[in-house]
Amino acid sequence: MKTYIYFVRHGIAPFSIEHERTGGTSLSEQGKLDAKRVAEILSNEEIDVIVSSSYFRALETVSPLAELLKKEIIPYIELIERPIASLNYAVSEEELLIGIKQSFIDIDFCMPEGETTRQAQDRAIPLIMKLLSDFKGKKIAVGTHGNIMTIILNYFDANYGFEFWKQTTKPDIYRLEFEEKELNLVERLWN
Repeated sequence: MKTYIYFVRHGIAPFSIEHERTGGTSLSEQGKLDAKRVAEILSNEEIDVIVSSSYFRALETVSPLAELLKKEIIPYIELIERPIASLNYAVSEEELLIGIKQSFIDIDFCMPEGETTRQAQDRAIPLIMKLLSDFKGKKIAVGTHGNIMTIILNYFDANYGFEFWKQTTKPDIYRLEFEEKELNLVERLWN
């Protein structure tokens, strides 16, 4: 029996460390327009359940879909973005990119006060397994973030790493086909 997970990477949202510590920030105007397009793309996929990271930008990205399908969004803190570095001080984009790349080479690497790929998998994968079990044979939309999405995919297939993460967009949509708890197929739906 096939189960489908639709990863919906959030739309464009301004970033600040302060907002990240308190649940993220709202989508930009472009992000809100893109969220409506996400709903259009997924409107005919017969989604059974919608879950999301508890961060605002992820929730907002799947909100138009939830409204369209008249479904509740179930938020999970386990799906929040992985902080590769501390949220107590700013780190340059260049340093972050180097850190993210290294974290896919060495899953126990993180920058000071950050979270390793292994730690992020340890919090997110049990939830993904629970969703696959609880909603077996169903279609699950998941409001998510680029890094944690890639980390989850990496758990099932090591080919998903830094290069994959780097080419994802905001927003983005990937349909994952599972047979039991084995990932069979990943297809990009956002265009």
